[in-house]
Amino acid sequence: MIKVTHVEAKKNDILSLVFNDGIKGEVSIEDRLFGEMFKPLSDPNYFAQVKVDEYGVICWPNEADLDTETLHSKVCKKQK
Repeated sequence: MIKVTHVEAKKNDILSLVFNDGIKGEVSIEDRLFGEMFKPLSDPNYFAQVKVDEYGVICWPNEADLDTETLHSKVCKKQK
């Protein structure tokens, strides 16, 4: 099972990610910043509060989270 082991918020809605299989990369989540759960992430200070939970999923204090497999796929596509 793919898990995130490290996440860092960057400028312009970019996340720097490290996965448990050694894959590393950056992903923009600008296209996700709408709706009740994700709109608060458009505030850079709130976006910076991203963390990895005990299941290897990235999340924010309001319980917004993103699918690990999808993030992994996006990072892998960018590396090709």
